[in-house]
Amino acid sequence: MRAMRIHGYGDVSVIRQDIVPRPVPGHDEVLIRVAGTSFNPSEIGLRSGLLSSVFPLDLPYTLGWDVAGTVVAVGDGGSTFAVGDRVVGRVDSGGAAAEYVTATADRLVRAPAAVPLADAAAIPVAGLTAWQAVFEHARVAPGQWVLVNGAGGGVGGFAVQLARYAGARVVATAGPRSADAVRRLGADRVVDYTTTPLDDALPGPVDAVLNLVAAGPERVAALLPLVRPGGVLVSITVGVEVPAGVPVTASRFVARNDPAQLAELVKLVDAGVVRVDVAASRPLADLAAVHRAAEAGLTRGKVVLVP
Repeated sequence: MRAMRIHGYGDVSVIRQDIVPRPVPGHDEVLIRVAGTSFNPSEIGLRSGLLSSVFPLDLPYTLGWDVAGTVVAVGDGGSTFAVGDRVVGRVDSGGAAAEYVTATADRLVRAPAAVPLADAAAIPVAGLTAWQAVFEHARVAPGQWVLVNGAGGGVGGFAVQLARYAGARVVATAGPRSADAVRRLGADRVVDYTTTPLDDALPGPVDAVLNLVAAGPERVAALLPLVRPGGVLVSITVGVEVPAGVPVTASRFVARNDPAQLAELVKLVDAGVVRVDVAASRPLADLAAVHRAAEAGLTRGKVVLVP
């Protein structure tokens, strides 16, 4: 089968399309024929070696954490899935940027029926990150104002929708390429961060800030004055120290793989409450080009890659 692998850390040139043996499902695993995987910006850090101290790789390494596809074989130990089932999930060991991948059955859920199977690959990493930011860390409640800083990315699109689902009103920052899409996803106000200071755009101090931008600690700390006393700032990129006497809670987290939450997201997608906004669909062989475009700031939302 074809697989997009890296044999060492470095720039996009380390991504290669290799021909490798098709994997065989082990105990409690299934073999998935991949319909789609998706690109996540954190994979740039993985590829370049910036995350090697946290996520050391056994090289060569097949990229791809998100998978949507069809079960074509089941390993021993039994499974809740059968051959022919359509599934979606997060493969923490990677390997989804290929024609086939194995995954532990308990890490998968049934794919939504409301979107094309390949598009469902946009959900796991970004959707789970947004879910945990909104419901676990910010604990967004009805009537609150929430600022989603960096709403034009994949996590941002889900965060806007989930905050609205929680009953909040949403101010979202987005660049010119993303503004219309973010507005369609339900943001009450969209701020072009390239032209408008946030202080001028907010209705007043907000109850929660969700920072999804990979900015330096100083830029993230500059968001603290936008939060009301007793409010929260949640970041998925860099953490921030809250000065003494400032009555704001700040936290940074790394999303975990939670199939129960993923199943709830799938229900919301099938119910039409949450849209899967796929900005582009590309052949799997274009993975290096997608990395290059993302590093140049030329992508928005979720990019799905199809074998």
